[in-house]
Amino acid sequence: MRKTILGTLAVIMILGGALFSRQATPVIADEHKILQFDTMVGLPQAFTGTQNEIRGIPGGGLPWMLTSASGKLKSDGSLNLDVEGLVLAAGANAGSNPIPNFRVIVSCLTSVGGMDNVTSDLFPATTGPAVDGGGDASIKTTLSLPQPCLAPIVFVTSPGGSWFAVTGK
Repeated sequence: MRKTILGTLAVIMILGGALFSRQATPVIADEHKILQFDTMVGLPQAFTGTQNEIRGIPGGGLPWMLTSASGKLKSDGSLNLDVEGLVLAAGANAGSNPIPNFRVIVSCLTSVGGMDNVTSDLFPATTGPAVDGGGDASIKTTLSLPQPCLAPIVFVTSPGGSWFAVTGK
């Protein structure tokens, strides 16, 4: 009987070890993705101008809002971003986008404790009221990100670099 108990314990230990070793193996669907998002936040009044910059990036002069946003950033710097209805939330042009081109800034913390803000080229945005398709824009680009890019934040900005919408970790 003692041999049976020891044999049973040995089988349990072997099976348990096999199960635990399988659980410890990570399963990564997209190992190069560092940020995927399906929302962004428009610029609130409290963050307009330089009063509350985020990672050294000032807000636009007026609040902004948006209908939707989605995107993916990979460690090799490839970025896909789509925004819809990114328009002014206040002022004389509220509900409209008067800016024909946007930029993206990706802000990364670096492994040596610094920060690196990487800016895209201009990309086209539709102008006019959101109800007529104003504020829609898409970009597919590759940026030179620091390796690794820690705690990335993605900003949609004016051509001069003031942010209108943001998302990140």
